[in-house]
Amino acid sequence: MTMTTVTSLAIKGATLLLGKVAIIPIIIVALAYYNYDLMDPENYPKVTKNIRREYDFVVIGGGSAGSVVVNRLTENPAWSVLLLEAGGHETEITDVPILSLYLHKSKLDWKYRTQPQDSACQAMVDRRCCWTRGKVLGGSSVLNTMLYIRGNRRDFDQWESFGNPGWGYEDVLPYFKKSQDQRNPYLARNTKYHSTGGYLTIQDSPYNTPLGIAFLQAGEEMGYDIVDVNGQQQTGFALYQYTMRRGTRCSSAKAFVRPIQLRRNFHLSLWSHVTKILINPVTRRAYGVEFIREGRKHVVYARKEVILSAGIQSQLNN
Repeated sequence: MTMTTVTSLAIKGATLLLGKVAIIPIIIVALAYYNYDLMDPENYPKVTKNIRREYDFVVIGGGSAGSVVVNRLTENPAWSVLLLEAGGHETEITDVPILSLYLHKSKLDWKYRTQPQDSACQAMVDRRCCWTRGKVLGGSSVLNTMLYIRGNRRDFDQWESFGNPGWGYEDVLPYFKKSQDQRNPYLARNTKYHSTGGYLTIQDSPYNTPLGIAFLQAGEEMGYDIVDVNGQQQTGFALYQYTMRRGTRCSSAKAFVRPIQLRRNFHLSLWSHVTKILINPVTRRAYGVEFIREGRKHVVYARKEVILSAGIQSQLNN
């Protein structure tokens, strides 16, 4: 047997061995994919193909509010809930924090513009700014820059003073805490303003530039406090807190809708543009919804309530 023959046989043997070995990662990937598809709560929830004619609750809009509403309602297994969302799923791009600005004016955005302004938007065409609103499951929480800031105590207290009992800061704070999973152990120790174990993951950026720390030091040298922007005081210097999980976006859909996708009383209809809320002219009670999906008009009825959480993009007729 010549050296050439031996070399040829060795190459063929190695190729055959590699061919058999190469299928192993393919099998692993396939198994991981299907297991992820069936079991992992991070996976996209499946769209319900056969919509029932009637539900206990019909929720219009799967944005920051609607995602929380369906999560809460479906905790009662006796209630059936349908979520209607005009957009589709998030994408791999929406998960990347630095790409958030590239999503504006995309197909995930309603592409609204403000009315012409006299004291703002002066550099914009017709003095009209873009008003970015999410047309996607998760709503504007899919397009924002993920800053987690609850709002100022005085705003909530003022709303309550206008005749809205239950909207004071001390009233709403327990609900903020209930939804929160604060991953910063230093902040989590302040249980008056933070908690852990909720659906919405809050964490600091995994990387901060030296310039960011220098800003904090400069503020402290000028006499300002280093604060928790979601704590007792907001005036001061701080590192931002983000709606982020493992370095990627934690949208309302990821936080509140994906974990409930296996609940049997929850149905989801995407690319479903609601055109009309059906209202009884005598009782003034909403009893159903008309919507367009896949070019066809559908009607669905609500035994209990129609819940409108479609934000400013709502284009509904009574």
